[in-house]
Amino acid sequence: MATATTTQSAARAVRLASTQVKTEFAGHSGETLAARLDLPAGPVRAYALFAHCFTCSKDLNAVKTIAARLAASGIAVLRFDFTGLGSSEGEFANTNFSSNVQDLLKASDYLRENYEAPTLLIGHSLGGAAVLAAAGEIPEVKGVVTIGAPADIGHVLHLLGDNIEDIRENGLANVSLGGRPFTIKKQFIEDAEGQRLSDRIATMHKALLVMHAPLDDTVSIDQAAKIFTAAKHPKSFVSLDGADHLLLRAEDSAYVARVIGAWAERFWELIDIADRTIEDDVVVSETGGGKFQTAVLAGRHRLIADEPVAVGGLDSGPSPYGYLSAALGSCTAMTLRMYADHKKMELGKISVRVSHGKVSGDHCVDCGDAVAGPGGKIDRFEREIEIEGPVSDELAAKLAEIADKCPVHRTLEGKAAVVTTVVSVEEMAELKGSDRGCG
Repeated sequence: MATATTTQSAARAVRLASTQVKTEFAGHSGETLAARLDLPAGPVRAYALFAHCFTCSKDLNAVKTIAARLAASGIAVLRFDFTGLGSSEGEFANTNFSSNVQDLLKASDYLRENYEAPTLLIGHSLGGAAVLAAAGEIPEVKGVVTIGAPADIGHVLHLLGDNIEDIRENGLANVSLGGRPFTIKKQFIEDAEGQRLSDRIATMHKALLVMHAPLDDTVSIDQAAKIFTAAKHPKSFVSLDGADHLLLRAEDSAYVARVIGAWAERFWELIDIADRTIEDDVVVSETGGGKFQTAVLAGRHRLIADEPVAVGGLDSGPSPYGYLSAALGSCTAMTLRMYADHKKMELGKISVRVSHGKVSGDHCVDCGDAVAGPGGKIDRFEREIEIEGPVSDELAAKLAEIADKCPVHRTLEGKAAVVTTVVSVEEMAELKGSDRGCG
């Protein structure tokens, strides 16, 4: 049986330095289940438990993407392999839906004992049905999310095809699921057919978000309707138009994560900023989701930075230069608004469009004193300011002049100093600990 590998204080140091912790715990029958805990770069707002789809694993791309994005928004996510799947111990042939629910409860116990009990349950496909069944037995849970989940557990039996009769007659059969061989026993079928999930949904007393693709050819959309109908309010439904059952497109799983994060906001308060170890700094950490995706913690705000798909990223957030352009645009708008307020000027809504590119220093006629970098290229930001309402030529010229005084603009045109140090996670934890001394 697994035990906690870090104390609460050590866990806080890990959260600041890493977004993923490899761990394990004992499942329903004592076998060790492999798990990963995706942690925010800063303080944890809430803990979530993620149940993967039938015969899938915690490392399915969609599961990893959703967990990483939720972690970037401050929600820690524990994802694990059910007994007999992925890197977990045990025989899959001896498992069934009921054992999956028991594994979920064990995962909840692990979080409760070593971190905090989950307040959010998320389940994909059959994992969605499992979280619905388990929710009523985890008192701390406030919200439940299903993604492509069946309301009738027996509905998944169609995946077994013509093997069902062989299993009923012979007690077991080897079945190909997703291109991989699995042994399915008769007890799995009997357990699935004996479930009455609608009763558990009606009495779980948790907020519910049902997400389903209308053209899902693995679990039909009518299953989502049954879950929604059985549930009591508060409940919500989001259609995953164009998505497939496994959310194979990165943009679909990224969208699911954004919706879950926004929906869950109402179920817990933001952690008090006084409890933050880092207040003024910006902390950027790799998420493990994709090649370039990073979680950005800026004060109480959490963002995602990434690169476009064309260069190997997931396009799950703005690029670094996208954020730099956003900094210039937002600083410009704020500076102009401050000027207008100071002058008691009636100025309409301000919008700033910024584009960035690298141009040849020999051909940039409006780059002023900008110095070309490697390859003779100059970073050129083109800024277009739009004001609602009439703007005279004289006012336009004045606003352009004020825009050039924006602090970010001046930083980009000046020469800032960047001082870099490299430290290990252990050294960083020691430094943070020494900061709390009396000095």
